[in-house]
Amino acid sequence: MPDALTDSTLRDALATLPEWRHEDGALRRDLRFPDFLAAFSFLAAVAMLAERLGHHPEIRNVYRDVSLTLRTHDAGDRVTSLDVDLAAAIDRHLARRDP
Repeated sequence: MPDALTDSTLRDALATLPEWRHEDGALRRDLRFPDFLAAFSFLAAVAMLAERLGHHPEIRNVYRDVSLTLRTHDAGDRVTSLDVDLAAAIDRHLARRDP
């Protein structure tokens, strides 16, 4: 299991993930979709990415709003490279679907 990122490494990672924030020891991102179906389709894609990477986010979904929280439980609920990799994969997915 990867170690928690140092403050410096975490700052560097966040510079490459501008839509994510570090809050309460986790990476967090909030998204709003046009409707529930779009939000749920996105969540299905996130599920596939998470399975492929073997790392799973905490997800909150209310109608068209989605909140993602990434932290590694085996690293003391801190951010590791697994979280950064999943955040980057989610961002790449979102970039591909934008017009």
